[in-house]
Amino acid sequence: MSLLRDLGLAQFTDLPDEFTHWIEEQRAWQESVAFADQSYHMTDLRIEGCEAVDLYADYAVNDFSQFDVGQAKQLVVPNPDGYLIGDAILFREAEDRFLSVGAAAAHNWLDYQAETGDYDVDVEMQPRPVATGDDPENFRFQVQGPDAVAVMEEVLDGDIPDLGFFRFAEVSIDGVDAYLLRHGMAGEAGFEFWGDYDDGDAVRETILDAGEEYGIRRLGSKSYQSANTVLGWLPLPVPAIYTGEEMRDFREWLDLRRGLISIGGSFDSEDIEDYYVTPIEVGYDHIVDIDHDFVGKAALEAEIDDPDRKKATLVWDDDDVVDVFASLFREGETHKFMDMPAPRSSACHYDEVTKDGEHVGVSKWMSYIYNHREMLSLAILDTEYAEPGTEITLTWGEADGSGNKSVERHVETEISATVAKAPYKADRR
Repeated sequence: MSLLRDLGLAQFTDLPDEFTHWIEEQRAWQESVAFADQSYHMTDLRIEGCEAVDLYADYAVNDFSQFDVGQAKQLVVPNPDGYLIGDAILFREAEDRFLSVGAAAAHNWLDYQAETGDYDVDVEMQPRPVATGDDPENFRFQVQGPDAVAVMEEVLDGDIPDLGFFRFAEVSIDGVDAYLLRHGMAGEAGFEFWGDYDDGDAVRETILDAGEEYGIRRLGSKSYQSANTVLGWLPLPVPAIYTGEEMRDFREWLDLRRGLISIGGSFDSEDIEDYYVTPIEVGYDHIVDIDHDFVGKAALEAEIDDPDRKKATLVWDDDDVVDVFASLFREGETHKFMDMPAPRSSACHYDEVTKDGEHVGVSKWMSYIYNHREMLSLAILDTEYAEPGTEITLTWGEADGSGNKSVERHVETEISATVAKAPYKADRR
């Protein structure tokens, strides 16, 4: 545990924190149109072959009986005990060709199973470009907001394809071939599109030029990450790979540089499993297909109708948040600075959540959302305390003796918060 706390924060992306100002960038996805560059911070896993679907079905919770070419899924991968290893977005590019994009944990596990299992597949893994310094294979851009459709209508060579949600098709953008996915972020309409990386600069400039009349804003890394709190997607829980005899061979196979991820926050336990979550706890219960056999099925089948914990949004008390900033100007105890609008002290952030002094969960991803004028975080709470309106307390700061050198000296402080639904924002996609 001390090793995982001492890692500090890995670089998120090659992009700057802000292109203009994070408040204006947040406003853009709700009031006009925002442009996000996703080319650098995720891993890509390509699996091709006649048994690729068998591999996914054996190790993911998803239903693959209806998965068409041109469709995408939120791929969710548990360990044998039903804890979440990781997730990614899976695209079916052809009958036997798949691409998934996301954090490394799920990809490492699938890569290992393809290499050691009896599957007729070919696998290609692209690590995070920001970590390797190599150019990515593809540019990957996103536009979202009320004017996203209008911008795409201007830049596509032809009409926007009639796509269902999470469906994609081949398009041309000012003469450049690309794939277009109907998607959305922070509850707003939008598209994701990707193509050959060498064409990325030209496509980006085409989009920005067309969006100028709509007040398009490029999202820096801060505003981009902050959307998770209103979207309700909980990024980077600790991958459930560090325990269990059934995972031992995988851990020995895994390069440590691909396997370690830093932990921060006030929640402090010597048992790494206390940091694990299940797919059901983070809101993937509607994705879990109990009608097929997969690794971890028994545990999730027992949990799905009566989970011990649920995902929720926490709305932080305004006065307590202001007091954190005011402490910077006072003599004596200083609280940990809130680097708005997104956390920066660790990749996997866990703050202690209590009710009347008793542990009831953890607060994970926090952000200040200007569009709501509120500090929010996503939390995993004991089910009885996950009802909207419940008053709880979270502890802000790093655990005593954590060894986390990525934050300034400070004392922990308690912040009152109110439980709300997750996603927090109405879905207008």
